[in-house]
This record gives sequence, structure tokens and C-alpha cells, in this order.
Amino acid sequence: MILVRAFTFALVLVTGVGAFAPANKLKSNNVRSTSNLQMSAALIVQNKGGGHGELGYQLAKKLSTHPKISSITILQDDACNDSKEPFKSYGTDLPDVKVIKAPLGDESMTADTLKSLLGGESFEYVWDNASKGPVGAGKAVCDCAKEWDVKLFTYVSSGGIYQPDESTVFPMPETTPIKASAGQAKFDAYAVELGLPLVSFRPQYIYGPKSNKYDYIDWYFDRLLRELPLPIPEDGTQKVSLTNSEDVAELLSAPLENEEAAIKQRFFNCGTDQLYSYDEVAYMCAEAAGIPKDKVMIEHYDSKLFGKAYFPFRLTNFYVAPDTAKEKLGYGGAKKSLKDDLKWYYEGWVARGGTDKYIELVKDWEITVGSKT
Repeated sequence: MILVRAFTFALVLVTGVGAFAPANKLKSNNVRSTSNLQMSAALIVQNKGGGHGELGYQLAKKLSTHPKISSITILQDDACNDSKEPFKSYGTDLPDVKVIKAPLGDESMTADTLKSLLGGESFEYVWDNASKGPVGAGKAVCDCAKEWDVKLFTYVSSGGIYQPDESTVFPMPETTPIKASAGQAKFDAYAVELGLPLVSFRPQYIYGPKSNKYDYIDWYFDRLLRELPLPIPEDGTQKVSLTNSEDVAELLSAPLENEEAAIKQRFFNCGTDQLYSYDEVAYMCAEAAGIPKDKVMIEHYDSKLFGKAYFPFRLTNFYVAPDTAKEKLGYGGAKKSLKDDLKWYYEGWVARGGTDKYIELVKDWEITVGSKT
């Protein structure tokens, strides 16, 4: 049955005419260098959206100018919403990128099915920004990469797999204990077992100009613009790594600059080197919205009494920094500034509904009232 679905979903975005065509009908002008396809073709496996939803788009833009990469294919989960960003911008913004839609959530997918979807093409560079474990499409991607004998197999894992304890020094290094039961950890283990040249990145909170998840920063604007208190746990000095998707994409492409060092190190934290406290983010959001600092009402509370409530980040320090990528890969640090980006982010928040959209506040009131009694 899945073989039938493979042909059903093997649709390629044909730039210039704004329509999808069967893979075997793809015109030659959709790849930049067919003569070098086998030598330096890149495959990006992209999820349906969420926190990592914009990374495939930004990575494709980054790779499109890299001298090692001659062609780019995005294997896009067909569960994405093509009417939303970044997916609706593939055709206009990525003119030389081939996009193939596939049911990546189908756990019965095999390597043979995946090869059929890709029209028999092979790749020397693979970035997997979709798999949550070595099952279905996740296992198939690994198995295909093994058969292709890829030069680099770059996986977008998650900083959420870390399990810091009282002895952990922040920012958390790559040697911080992880949840062995996490799907991402199992994916890493399977890739290593196959002998793939694995490079695994662990990003944290991501925002971007074509994101489709806004929970983290929206939490601040949703309250500031309604002149409501901001219930922030503990004393608000906990730090957070909020990284622009363009900076994440640059980190994900960094192994190309030193493949041997990247494979040897294997695991890299993925985040900005510009760290801010929870309170500082509140004041920067207020500044972006033109709200005076003395109008910002931060309500610090005891998380042991009220828990996380609706707060978007961890209750305690839980952040990473790209120190290892700087040392091993020559990464130059984040080029984007959260403070500057909040200006366009605020405009986007207004355009998405601003104060007209519904937000749940019951737990906020429990904290702001309860913390005073």
C-alpha cells in the first residue's frame, strides 16, 4: 500500500509555474548542476512544522550559495500546511531547490520506499530535520544514507534531551547527561551503530521570520499589550537561549567547513551566544512595543506552589551556548540580535491578531492573586 502512496506523494515543486509535477516529469532547470549531482547533492528531510518548521527553508537558502553543494532536494513531510510559512514560500524563495512531498509520519516506510520517492537519486550530504527516532522514515533515512555512503549525516536533535543535575555548570556542555529513552537519543545511537558520519545538533528555543510556532515570545507580548502582569517563576534571572532560525541554519551548515572535526566531535549544542534572563526578555519586548519600563508588571512567584502555569520556558536555568562549534568548526557566533529582531517580531504579532486573539489566563490569575495571599 505504501508503494502506491509513494508515487501519489512524490510530487515536485516546479518553480516558475507555481505547480507540482510528478518526479519523473521534473525539468532539468530545477537543479543547478545536474552534471555534479552525484558529487555534491544535498538532501534536507523536513518535518511538518512547529519549532523546527522553518529550519529546512533557511538551511536550503544557506546551502544554495555553498561551493560544496551543487543541488538541493527537500523531502517535505506532506502533513505540512502549504498555505502557511515557510512552506508557501518554497516556490518563490527557493527557485533552484527540488521539493518532494512524502508521508514521513508513516511508520511503515522503508528504505526502498524512500529511494522510490527520491527517484533513485543518491546524496552525499544529508540533513535530517524530521526524524524523532529510528522508526519508519527515520530508520529509512539512516539506511539510505548508509547505502549512499554519505560524507556527512547531520541530524537536528534537541537540547531538550539534557538532564542537568545540581552539579551541572551552565551553559550546559555536550557532556551533560541525556535522557537515554528519548527518541532523538535512540536515533543518534542507531546512526552510530550503522557507522554513519553522524553530526548531531541540539537546538533550543527557535524563532524566525517565517516561523509557524510563536509560543515563546508571544507569551510576553500577549500580556504586555493587555497591560497584564507577567508571572515569571522564581527571581527571573534564569537565562534562555532564543535563537534566530537563520543563525541555526548557519550552525547546521558549519560541518561543511571542517567535516573531519565535525564527525570526530559528533555532538554540538546549537544556539545563540547572546543569552538573556527571563526578566530581560520582558523588558526588551516592552521596548519593542513602545511600552515604558516602569509599566512592565513582572510578578515573580514560587514555582513549588504554582508550577509552570503557562510560562513558555523551564522553571530553572536550562540553556546552551555554541562554544564547541566555535572551537571545533570555526563558527563565528550569532549574527542576529534578539533585541533588534523583536522589532519585526512585534509587527508580526500585531498582524497575527495581537490583542484580538484569545489567550487563556486562569493560571495567571491564580498566581498573581495567590502569591499575595
